[in-house]
Amino acid sequence: MSIFNSFLQKTLYIAVVLFYALSGNGQSPLNNTWEITSQTLTQKWELDEESRKGTFRIQSYKPIYISLARWSSSPNTDPYSENPDYTSMDTVNLNSFEAKFQISLKSKLWQGIFGDYGDLWAGFTQTAYWQIYNNEISRPFRELNYEPELMLVFPMRMQALGFDLRLLGGGFNHQSNGKDLPQSRSWNRIFFNAAFERDGWQINLKPWIRIPDNDDDQNPEISNYIGRAEINVSYQFKKQTVYAVIKQPFNSLNRGSLQLNYVFPVKANLRFHLQVFTGYGETLIDYNHKQTTVGLGISFFDW
Repeated sequence: MSIFNSFLQKTLYIAVVLFYALSGNGQSPLNNTWEITSQTLTQKWELDEESRKGTFRIQSYKPIYISLARWSSSPNTDPYSENPDYTSMDTVNLNSFEAKFQISLKSKLWQGIFGDYGDLWAGFTQTAYWQIYNNEISRPFRELNYEPELMLVFPMRMQALGFDLRLLGGGFNHQSNGKDLPQSRSWNRIFFNAAFERDGWQINLKPWIRIPDNDDDQNPEISNYIGRAEINVSYQFKKQTVYAVIKQPFNSLNRGSLQLNYVFPVKANLRFHLQVFTGYGETLIDYNHKQTTVGLGISFFDW
């Protein structure tokens, strides 16, 4: 019971922080939780004059959620790298069940870079994997992934394959787990993206190019496992959201990953979140480890 109370307290703390950070101190014109979580691309990225709110306002970016229980078909007890300096010789006694949460925020740094066209955004995403049910190793955080980004976003109005192309952009992405040798993992990427929408559907195409590391590459084959591009597809209907994230390296159909999510209302603004993942690289330490995971929790914000 003490474990549950501790987890519940942390969950409530995160929820309160997110509420105040994203509510904009009451200044947001969106005063309903469903209206916030079902924004169009124009609203999310402030692509027209009506939706612009200025700079340095904290907003949600990627999905924000807490999985109270996440099960893995194959916990990575022996993480390794193709670089032997980053391969641990110690086996970790991991529980198949753990908790997971993700916090993701963005803020506009510069509005109208080229006259009145183009905005510069900064984003930050942290995903945590917590062995809270593993008393044998004192319930540590197994993995923390940090992902800061800089993004240029340009509004578009074009028709493509029956969808509205709403934005083109690109930027720089760094991702790391903040660990020391031998479990340190990180990579840097230049990415490009195009986002489309139509009748509740949103599609985001995001290819990237990895910036080469020096000779001391922590994860030499990461692109061949996690991938070289991401496709994000979401559909919203009747206060429910279904979204999928697909990553592919393009040189092997047996690698990459698929993540499926279903968010549904339970009571008032309480929304449950079911997540299924299969493939490689759910976390950086697992970039070359294949597993299937299932998580159930609470969702605050979607794509």
